[in-house]
Amino acid sequence: MKKRVTLTFPQNTVYMPVTYRLAKDFNVAANIIRAQVAPNQMGTLVVELLGDIDEIEAAIEWMRMQDIGISLASSEIVIDEDSCVDCGLCTGVCPTEALTLDPKTFKLKFWRSRCVVCEQCIPTCPVQAISTNL
Repeated sequence: MKKRVTLTFPQNTVYMPVTYRLAKDFNVAANIIRAQVAPNQMGTLVVELLGDIDEIEAAIEWMRMQDIGISLASSEIVIDEDSCVDCGLCTGVCPTEALTLDPKTFKLKFWRSRCVVCEQCIPTCPVQAISTNL
């Protein structure tokens, strides 16, 4: 199973080796999609957790006990095909290649099953054709 979450670290936990502990203690792989962590400041990680559902839930509970804020992703990326101009700028920032240009038609293709909703494509789109369904 996989689950995308946003982790918010208070100042006192930014030095904690969280991804190591997830792998070692819970057998949960953490694929880091986006990170913004600086010493002595609050940090944010968007991660995709991979593993057994019970192990993922135990890992999430452990992180909450460490005062790490967790928000589960419940939104999806939506592309307005009428507004999209198939420029391909979003494909350059998509870490999972969920957004690609068809090599024959040069039309944008969206592979929803690959998307981890990191939202990096949203600010990249020059015509604002990409959003979330919140």
